Amino acid sequence: METAAITGKSGFISDMDGVIYQGNTLIPGVKEFVAWLEENGKHFLFLTNSSERSPRELSEKLARLGLSIGEGHFYTSAMATAAFLTSQRPGGSVYVIGEPGLTNALYAAGFSMNDISPDYVVIGETSSYSYDKIKHAVLLVRKGARLIGTNPDVTGPTELGIVPATGALIAPVELAAGVKAYFPGKPNPLMMRNALKKLGCRREETIIIGDRMDTDVLAGIEAGIETVLVLTGVTAKDDVRNYPYKPHYVLDSVADIMKISG
Repeated sequence: METAAITGKSGFISDMDGVIYQGNTLIPGVKEFVAWLEENGKHFLFLTNSSERSPRELSEKLARLGLSIGEGHFYTSAMATAAFLTSQRPGGSVYVIGEPGLTNALYAAGFSMNDISPDYVVIGETSSYSYDKIKHAVLLVRKGARLIGTNPDVTGPTELGIVPATGALIAPVELAAGVKAYFPGKPNPLMMRNALKKLGCRREETIIIGDRMDTDVLAGIEAGIETVLVLTGVTAKDDVRNYPYKPHYVLDSVADIMKISG
């Protein structure tokens, strides 16, 4: 494959967990990759299925890791979820199991918190997960609330290893309530359309970089965007053969883009 075509793109959409960092550790080569994007006038957006942090918090996290990137370069599954719910029921109410990044995105979109009779039960990544919250979510869904998950990822990479993500956390609610959740995050084409609009690029001139076949690569395929799979996260090279689709390019890490560009 002609990997030099990657550097000719004007728009870059990059996942974060497993591509830019693992937990609180920056992946080698990322600083050089970001510098290359800025020096070459590329449009870039960090697109994450994590709903825990707001763009400001993500910007601050990268600053602590040695990268200075403005809030406008981030788009999260929490923001995609808020945008989707706004399109469905503006000014509705929600019961949330998640972190402040998700709650704040929903507040900003005009939603109110409601643990009695919400329009939606919304679940994202969280460390404050408990049986009582699961039980309450099941009861609300059985009473008519619609079940929304920010993203379908079952696991996510950290510096300690692979840990449960939203897909795993929401599964008990789905099973007990007898419904399937809807996920506005990747690989949902809605999130990709919002990302392209925010990026200001057409899909033909954009490339998406990620570490997951089932979200990042699939998102690109379904949105008609070329894809780069990097092997710094949850996917090993041999794993690719287990899927009925494949990425356009497979690289060890984003640092390889520097090698391609010479």
